[in-house]
Amino acid sequence: MRNPPDSRRAKLFSTLLATRPAQLPWMVLVRNTAAVVLPLVWGIGSGNVLAGIAVSIGALVTMYSDEPGPYRERLTRLLAVSAAGGLATFLGLTLNHHLPALLLASLAIGFLGALLVAFGDAIARVGMTSMILLVIATDLPAPTLAAALHLTADVTAGGLLLTLFSIAAWPLQRYGPERAALSTVYRGLAAMARRGTHDDGSALELTGGMTDLQHTLLGPHRARGPVMEYFGVMLELAERIRLELIALGAQTLDAQIGPLVQREAAAVLDAIAEAIVAGGDPARAMSGAVRALQSAERRAAGQEASVPSAPWRHLQALSGQLAAAARNAARAGIQGAKRAVDEDRQLPSALRPQSSLAVFTASLTPRSAAFRHAIRTAVCFSLALWLGRILPIKHGYWLPMTVAIVLRADYAGTLSYGLLRMAGTVLGLVLTTALVLVLPANAWIHLAVLAALCAGYRYLGNVHYAAAVACLTGLVVLLLAFVGERPEPTVIARLVDTVLGSVVALAAYGLWPTWEKGRAREMVAQSLQAYAAYLASIATGEAPERHAARQGARVARINAEASVKRLLAEPATPPALAELAQSLLTNGNRLARAIMTLEALIPQHGRLAGGAATQSLVLDGAAALREVADALSTHRAPGQLPPIRALQRHLARTLEAAPASGAAAELVGTCDRVVDSIDTLAHIVSRATSAALVTQPA
Repeated sequence: MRNPPDSRRAKLFSTLLATRPAQLPWMVLVRNTAAVVLPLVWGIGSGNVLAGIAVSIGALVTMYSDEPGPYRERLTRLLAVSAAGGLATFLGLTLNHHLPALLLASLAIGFLGALLVAFGDAIARVGMTSMILLVIATDLPAPTLAAALHLTADVTAGGLLLTLFSIAAWPLQRYGPERAALSTVYRGLAAMARRGTHDDGSALELTGGMTDLQHTLLGPHRARGPVMEYFGVMLELAERIRLELIALGAQTLDAQIGPLVQREAAAVLDAIAEAIVAGGDPARAMSGAVRALQSAERRAAGQEASVPSAPWRHLQALSGQLAAAARNAARAGIQGAKRAVDEDRQLPSALRPQSSLAVFTASLTPRSAAFRHAIRTAVCFSLALWLGRILPIKHGYWLPMTVAIVLRADYAGTLSYGLLRMAGTVLGLVLTTALVLVLPANAWIHLAVLAALCAGYRYLGNVHYAAAVACLTGLVVLLLAFVGERPEPTVIARLVDTVLGSVVALAAYGLWPTWEKGRAREMVAQSLQAYAAYLASIATGEAPERHAARQGARVARINAEASVKRLLAEPATPPALAELAQSLLTNGNRLARAIMTLEALIPQHGRLAGGAATQSLVLDGAAALREVADALSTHRAPGQLPPIRALQRHLARTLEAAPASGAAAELVGTCDRVVDSIDTLAHIVSRATSAALVTQPA
């Protein structure tokens, strides 16, 4: 069943008009713009305009690699972009007049550059920058080897200048990215508490922020320093606070507990977040809220029987964790105490990345989406470069540059960037025409307008790509005007090259498509396998193993959600397939919440009569989930599953025979949710055996 024309047109207009919230810090905007504009100021003032333009180009193409994150990681990424860009520039300059050799170089750089998508978007930008600078260099004058080396040094210097601006605050604002990531998570916890405790999936909204924080604090490029130990404590406390909020979300709260959580807990979490980034001692701001929670605890302890009810028990745990977070927030803030950090601290085993060599080797197969993307990019990039050289169009390098930017590893991304780039170029044509008519012939006025366009390009890049391209079009035209290029033919040439490049990129998917429906199955299956590992860790693992498994489940869930999102954006995705993918995600998320609640109950397990029965149920539930995931991955219906429903009923009878306990009733209810979620997932996979999600990959 195909999507009706109206639906396709609606998706098209949605792609062109959709915007995202601006997330670029003003300091990044200022330093990126300065790195592009200052070399031009130097070039105009010294009479060495070509060198100034070369440095500005190096900074301009490196700009989007300046992303938030630990300073050490940022430095490594930007140096890699600068070095790869310098090498590509030298090849473009020296091979410019030897077309066969240039095409061979474009094939190699296109393949290797696109293959970097296997390492993530941040690393993939290294390859994209190399492709862009290779073709830009073919339009720069370098009659001798010495001139080529000089221009290469200028372009590389632009990337290094932007790198210097990016890390200039390292000695002054040490741990700034770490504190920002930690504060974001605690603000997210405050919002989660403030919304209330209904089980509506709000716990999963923190997934991205928690994963970013985990990477920032424990990743291979993490900062070293005495305060890092306190950041680690705050990370673990955030995890425990979230678990208690999830556990409270599974309860029916009375009129006293609900407002306490929403008002007092949220106030404490907001104060912690503020203390982390602003420094100082948060105790004064938080003391009233903490006292209110602790007072409620004492009243409950005096009113309840020997075993308090489940909501009050979780409130007590939450109060203790909030108090601990408040104590440590002062130490993790800017004025925090200094202590030695463990240099050997590593990522949890479930999150340790494979070696670069292992990832690279695994990607060198036609079964790999990264390999197919690399082949497609290399061929299209070289074809576009050849067309740009033989067609009678000015600045033909824009054609392969458009291919390098537009051609993505997925159809939806390629279609979106292609359409937005063409629309942005048309907008830029109108903008530049207006600028040509209005601006006086003054280099410094042109430079001021160029600075504004550069800032607009950087700011709008993550808001609306077409608007950003419109700014870039005007920027490039003004940049070329500094070396005597007339604006009118430059704008027309850019429009023609952009349309041709976008058509080449979109045609590549028509000839050799890589549809997400061939990958979504495996991504969802991997998320279910990660949930199974997390569930098993509840029964057998100590706290570090549970933490690692929980992190692994979080990462797998993000990957699956992104894959299904791309699947839904592809054309001609059958509605039944879309519904199936969303059903698997929804029920998988429901299972994840139940497992988190079960983990929050761990302190009670040892005091319950059904400890052995609980362990048996959890382990068999994990085995059943692994079978469901394997069935999804191998295109079959699930086989005979362990009798987890019978085990759940046996556990319920065992606990009912024991003395009354609120914890026992809560455990029974949570295990029932786990079993029900696994059974539902098994039913969905069985029903969908013949659907597109479980067919052979495209």
